[in-house]
Amino acid sequence: MAEILIVEDEPSINELIRRNLNLTGHHCTQAFDGLSAMDLLEKGRYDLLVLDVMLPGLDGYKVFERVQGTPTIFLTAKSELTDKLKGLAMGADDYLTKPFQMLELAARVEAVLRRTKKAETEFTLGDMKCDFDRHQVFLKGAVIECTPKEYELLEVLIRNRNIALSRDKLLDMVWGYDFDGGTRTVDVHIQRLRHKLHLENYIKTVYKLGYRLEA
Repeated sequence: MAEILIVEDEPSINELIRRNLNLTGHHCTQAFDGLSAMDLLEKGRYDLLVLDVMLPGLDGYKVFERVQGTPTIFLTAKSELTDKLKGLAMGADDYLTKPFQMLELAARVEAVLRRTKKAETEFTLGDMKCDFDRHQVFLKGAVIECTPKEYELLEVLIRNRNIALSRDKLLDMVWGYDFDGGTRTVDVHIQRLRHKLHLENYIKTVYKLGYRLEA
């Protein structure tokens, strides 16, 4: 679990980000303007800053200049290349242009946390444990052999736990956009994971959509 500070002046977007990152296991603090963000950053330590550029009081660039060292993902409604280059040149870890999908933000958050060594290194659910560093899965302490795609699918479900993922989205995230097989492939692999890892009560089928790992 990472400590994440969300700085976004639009309440609905801020709350949506908080809910989604909470679902994936992180603890989030919210700020709605630059000055409030500075106050929170002076009082506490955060593993990641999700920072809107256009903020009242003190813009995101100025906030970032004062908190160098905290991994940061910039959010902005601007799409011009110069704005992206400015944020990255200042040392930001990533840059996301609005509107964006929450799954994309969650994936970028995990990528930054992995680079900064703040991502979780293992995950336990029931009798199953997944070791992300070693790419190994254990059941009651014993190693369970998984194919590369089974492991990738499991990790995607874990990283996006409590979030409903469509079969098409899982297909794209695990097999890639150029995979020419059908979504039945996802169903087959889900059944294998449920059986191998005793996850029948945790990997839920979402009617007419796909699957969700409940944790």
